[in-house]
Amino acid sequence: MATRAATTAAAAVSKPARHQVLRGSLSSRPGHAVYVPQLRKLVFEYCDFWPSNAHARTYILNNIEDLAATNPHVEVVLLKRSYKHPVVRGFYLNGRDKVIALNGFQPTAIAEKVKLLLDSSGAKIRPLKKPVESTTESVRGIWSGMHVEKPVEI
Repeated sequence: MATRAATTAAAAVSKPARHQVLRGSLSSRPGHAVYVPQLRKLVFEYCDFWPSNAHARTYILNNIEDLAATNPHVEVVLLKRSYKHPVVRGFYLNGRDKVIALNGFQPTAIAEKVKLLLDSSGAKIRPLKKPVESTTESVRGIWSGMHVEKPVEI
């Protein structure tokens, strides 16, 4: 009887515990720890003939596949526009788009502009009227150590 208990105990130790993984638990849920990229589509518009498009064509030939592979959430579209300057358009989830002209930029500068579109939220740029934005304004204002009689020593 003791040997039977020992074999079942050994069998219980050797088998890993199985947990059922539900398909719904694998997807990310919106919350504070989830980042949702705002850019959904990048459209590169270029011309095969104009010399102002030479650097844009070089960037497209050398970097576009890596860009699409590193950003699978972004749809990358190449569009030929005859006899026009090169342009990259970013379309965002909020319905807005941003357009950047690429004529005169080297391929490294084009990569910086594309990174700017990738990192942007697509929101309209608004000037800040006050240094701190809050839903409830402070009654006494923002404290500063420069407005006291004796400066605060740190």
